[in-house]
Amino acid sequence: MPTLRPLTRALVPVDSDAAQKVSSPNYDEFQSDQEIFDLIQERPENVLRVTMAHCAVDNLDQAPEEGSDEALAKSADEMQLLRQSPLMKEVENVLWVYEIVSPLRPDKPQLGVGGYGLTSEIRTEEQPEGTIIRNEGIRPEKAEGRARLLKAVNADFGTVNLAVRDDSGWLLKTLEEFTQANECDFEATDEGGNRHRSWMVTDPETQDRLIQLVGEQRAAYVADGNHRSAAAAQLGLDHFLTVFFSSGRLGLEPYNRLLPLNGVSPEEFLNKMNENFSVQEMGECEPYRPDAPHRIGLYLGGKWYDLVPMRTSYDPTDAAQTIDADIIQRHVIDYILGMSDARDKRINYVGGNKDAAYLVGQVDSGKYDLAISLAPVTMMQFMAVCEQNKFMPPKSTWFDPKVRSGLAIALLD
Repeated sequence: MPTLRPLTRALVPVDSDAAQKVSSPNYDEFQSDQEIFDLIQERPENVLRVTMAHCAVDNLDQAPEEGSDEALAKSADEMQLLRQSPLMKEVENVLWVYEIVSPLRPDKPQLGVGGYGLTSEIRTEEQPEGTIIRNEGIRPEKAEGRARLLKAVNADFGTVNLAVRDDSGWLLKTLEEFTQANECDFEATDEGGNRHRSWMVTDPETQDRLIQLVGEQRAAYVADGNHRSAAAAQLGLDHFLTVFFSSGRLGLEPYNRLLPLNGVSPEEFLNKMNENFSVQEMGECEPYRPDAPHRIGLYLGGKWYDLVPMRTSYDPTDAAQTIDADIIQRHVIDYILGMSDARDKRINYVGGNKDAAYLVGQVDSGKYDLAISLAPVTMMQFMAVCEQNKFMPPKSTWFDPKVRSGLAIALLD
C-alpha cells in the first residue's frame, strides 16, 4: 500500500496570475534547448530559469553546458530569486488537490492528490515488494543529473505522476466532491490549452481522509517521472514530490520516432518490412495517426504506409512485447536499421505534444529519412506491463496532459 505524506514546506504561487507567469512544462517535454530558450524569452519569470538555467541566457550560443558546475550555480542563484519573488509564498504541512482539464476531454478532468511519496516504497531488485512500480529502467547519468540539480537548489521541482487503479472509485469521488465544494487557490493554462487548478489542503481531517484513500490502493504505477523519483532516492531523501492520480482519468498520447535509413535503401527497407508486418501503401494522404494498438504509420518517400504487425512478431503472453514501440524497436530499428541501442542519438523520440504533421515536416525537410507514427498505449496495456514486473519499452508512454512544473515546489532545506 503506497504512502502519502504532506510536504513539510512548499513554495507555491500566490494567485492565478502568479501561477500563469511562473509555471512551465517539465524539462523533458522539449525537443531542443532552442524551445526552452524561446519560452524563457517569452515568459522570463517561469521556473525553467531554475530547472534549465543553462538556457536562461541572452545568447544561446554562449550558454553553459547543461548540468555543468556553471549551470548548477546559476540554477542556485535563480532559485534564491524565486524564493524572494512576490509571486511566490511558503506554506507548511500541506497536501494539494490537483485538477487538469483537457480541451479534448472537458467533461473528464484528471484529478489527483499531491504531496510526498516514499522512496523506500519504490520497487527495485533490492526492494521487490515495493508498491510504487516503475515502468522503465533508470539511466544512471540522467538520475545523477537530476540529483545534482536538487542538491544545488535545495528544492524538488520534478513532480512524479503516480497512477492508482482506484477500483472502488472512492478517491475520485472524494476529490470531485472537494473541488466542487471549494474554490481553488490558483489556476493556470498551459501551452496546449489545458487548465491546471490547485487547492492547498492544510485541514488535518481532510488530509487524513486523502492519506487513507491512497493507502488503500494496492500499488501505484509511475506514469511519468521515473528519473525524478530516482534522483531523490540517490540523494538519500526518504521522499519525492508526487501526485497520485486516479488511473481512469489519465490520458495517453503517442510517442513517435524520426529515423535515418542508416545506409539502407528505401526499396530494401520496404522489402524487409514485409517479413514482420502487413504493409499497405496509403499514398499521399493526410498525416496519419493510428487510433488503436497494432496499427502503425510509416512515412517514407513522401508516402504513408499502414503497418499491421504479424502475430509471429511478438509474444502475446508478454505484456511488454505486445507494445508497438517494442515491436518497432526489435523488427525495424534494430533488425533493419542496425541501431540496437534504444539510446542511440540518431533516434529522435517525438512526444505527444507534436502531431503527425510535425513528423511529415521533419522528413520532408531532409532532417530524417522516415517517421514512425504510433497509436497511444492504453492504460490496460500500461498496467499489465507493470504488474508483470516488466518495464515498458523506452519512450513508449506519453501521458497527457502532463503535470505542470512550478505549481508546487518542495523545499528541502
